[in-house]
Formats: sequence, structure tokens, C-alpha cells
Amino acid sequence: MKKLVILLFCAFSAQAEEMEVMGNVASKCVVTPDTAGVFGNPTSDVLSTDPTDGGVDPVVRFDVIQASSYKARILYPTAFSESPTLNDTVVWTGDVATSQVSETTMSGYDAAKVEFDNVTEFSLTVAGSTWFKAESQADYGYGKAFPGGVYRAVVSAECIAI
Repeated sequence: MKKLVILLFCAFSAQAEEMEVMGNVASKCVVTPDTAGVFGNPTSDVLSTDPTDGGVDPVVRFDVIQASSYKARILYPTAFSESPTLNDTVVWTGDVATSQVSETTMSGYDAAKVEFDNVTEFSLTVAGSTWFKAESQADYGYGKAFPGGVYRAVVSAECIAI
């Protein structure tokens, strides 16, 4: 009987401790706005960032320290974030492409890009800096003029770990 009591006493006297393990990971991909976009108004029913239409394409820079670990995801606008009241449909089109690269081996990014809806993704397979331009165009109604006022839209750019 004494052995049983001693075993029970030992089982209750054991303690367990937990210790936290913590770490901080810094991204090896940085996204930086480079050039703000501007809408040109080549005709009364069109707003466009294309320089031939009087606009300026927004440009964003991706700096990658570790190759083949990230992809760039860039979305051209599909709505205005600010505009006068519009009573008809706005049809959006756009394109995202490289505009400048720090390494010549990045020249294949455009050929390998994946596009769906207003989203363009690039696999960032080379370390260095890449500048992407996001062209967009908004067409208003059928032959309707955009009302006077301020028009703003947002290009979204993010670096995604893969």
C-alpha cells in the first residue's frame, strides 16, 4: 500500500512549463509608388492615363532581394474612388506592363505575366528592381460627356510571398 501512495505523490508533484518562441521576418520584397497617374481627357466621354491621350501612366517599383520567392500583383482601377455623380455606366479597360528593369534577365516578365479581370501577376524570378506601369481607360455611357469635376481612381500593387 505504501508504494501506491508514493507513486501518486510523484505524479502530482511534476510540473510542465511552456516557453514562447518568437521571430520577426522582414519581407525581401518592397513596393514603392514611383509616378502618380493622371487622367487625360482626349474626348468628352473618355478618361485615360495613356500619354498619347494627355495622361500619365502610374508607375510602381518592386525591389526584390530574394529571387523566385515573390510575385507582383497589380490591379488597374475598375471604379472611381472620387468623381462627380455619374448617371450611366463606366466601362474600364487597362493593361499592366514592365516599364523599366534593373537586370536584363527581367525582360521575360511581360511574356510570362498572368492576367485575369483587372489583375496582372508577375513572377519575380530575378533579384533587383522592376518598374511596372498601369495604364487605364474609362469610357462613359454611349456618347455621353463626363461631367466636370475631380476624378480619382486607385491602382493597387502588392508583393505576395509564394
